[in-house]
Amino acid sequence: MALIHKATLRPTKLELLAQWLPSQSWYQGKTGAELTRVGGYRFDDPEGEVGIETMLVGDGGEIVYQVPLTYRGAPLEDAEASLVGTTEHSVLGSRWVYDATADPVYAPELARMIFTGAGLADEYVEQDGSLVRREPSMAVVASGAPATDAPAVGAIRRVVEEDPTLIVTDGVELAVIRRLAPIAAPVGAALTGTWPGQPDPLLLAYALPR
Repeated sequence: MALIHKATLRPTKLELLAQWLPSQSWYQGKTGAELTRVGGYRFDDPEGEVGIETMLVGDGGEIVYQVPLTYRGAPLEDAEASLVGTTEHSVLGSRWVYDATADPVYAPELARMIFTGAGLADEYVEQDGSLVRREPSMAVVASGAPATDAPAVGAIRRVVEEDPTLIVTDGVELAVIRRLAPIAAPVGAALTGTWPGQPDPLLLAYALPR
């Protein structure tokens, strides 16, 4: 379960991404473009410590970009290169925001979702002292079956920052599509998504056992 606090962020997530995206090789927009949120989905951290959110953003052009993020209450060791930025959360305090493809909590949850179809976090907001479920902003579907066991991921060995971004771990290779477009999924387990204005499923990520 993901609890969405009624809070302010300074700077906001989109403001952080507006500064970070132009430095990424797979980004084709202009520096300073105003970003909008198109959709998103979340995974649960089994330890309940790290927020795991994938944002789909647009910059006024035709391309929708997929940006997985993790939110931490303290810096992740040896991860300065994947730091998107820091923000002040009015409820949780200082938050360190990372490109999730290099964060060790993200890879096993992505693999579990792709191979088993399980792992999406239900989102709840607080209203008058009660938790109210928020409707998802997009639909995410995995080709894997619930009875299937996800492979052991193990440690991240390297991350290839291209499109797709490749996460090479001990047990599996995970590919995250950055520029979402109608492309065929390769052989193997895959994750697709639809959202308002995009009724045809687009490939989000795929995985191949090593």
